[in-house]
Amino acid sequence: MREGTIQQNADRIESARSRDTEDRRAVLKSVLGVAAGPVVLSLSCVSNEPWSRRKRPVRFGMVTDCHYADVDPAGTRFYRQSRDKLGECVARMNAEEVDFLIELGDFKDQGRPPVEQDTLAYLEEVEAVFRRFDGPTYHVLGNHDVDSISKPQFLGRVTNTGVDCTRSYYSFDIKGLHGIVLDANYRSDGADYDRGNYDWTDANIPADELNWLRRDLAAARGPAVVFVHQLLDGTGAVYVKNATEVRDVLERSGKVLAVFQGHHHAGDYNEINGIHYYTLIATVEGQGAENNSYAIVEVCPNLDAIVTGYRRAACKTLTQARLTEQRA
Repeated sequence: MREGTIQQNADRIESARSRDTEDRRAVLKSVLGVAAGPVVLSLSCVSNEPWSRRKRPVRFGMVTDCHYADVDPAGTRFYRQSRDKLGECVARMNAEEVDFLIELGDFKDQGRPPVEQDTLAYLEEVEAVFRRFDGPTYHVLGNHDVDSISKPQFLGRVTNTGVDCTRSYYSFDIKGLHGIVLDANYRSDGADYDRGNYDWTDANIPADELNWLRRDLAAARGPAVVFVHQLLDGTGAVYVKNATEVRDVLERSGKVLAVFQGHHHAGDYNEINGIHYYTLIATVEGQGAENNSYAIVEVCPNLDAIVTGYRRAACKTLTQARLTEQRA
């Protein structure tokens, strides 16, 4: 499909949402040239030829909010233990031979008071554990990742496989699945979070990034999953301030299956207009291996996504049937 055609299709599908189910299927058939069964509208555009040939799921691992630092516990946060917890996660991912591993932000923390060289050392130490994974690795920027260092300092010390180290938001493709990493670490005035110059409740996706996101989704040839630290499925302190605008871009693309998030340590789940929003429980919370948290996601050829949670992480099946039930 040409870029303009994708947007036109999304607009036509959007205008049909208020009609009954049979009318919506007829619109899909006329727009896409295929018969539309009982599937959610926003997933209809993603069954491109390479993905349709897939016989096995794409499988990836994810972990979030390690907050690693060599400092004493504070409340329910056990910072030092995150290194060993992450090691368990990486070992599991290697044993399961997942296709890639991603962490969803707040990878490291800082001392009290913060010392820049110590903070960088914590980052390098936890990244060394993460790099034990035998495959592509990716990072999402969280607010604590730039609490006493800059974005370039963080990005220059981690590996996002095949991605320029200056990029804080980017995309990648693995076995037909399109991954999109967003950076919401911008103040309302458009300034980057930098060495703690921010209020953590003021998280935003700026206009330039939104425009990039539109272009990236238009060019994507397969189904997409989105990764972000701050949440996109509501309003309040832990959410991206312009989340509604971001969700509109995702929905109009007709390609996004799910959004995977961190930041809210207790975890959560939501579904809005046919897109799943899964918030993973934080690694740093709780003492001992039994309080670890990480997950494997399997995106099946039929576009169902199965989340297998380990330790405290929640299991969830993100099915097209559920989406149809919610949207019909």
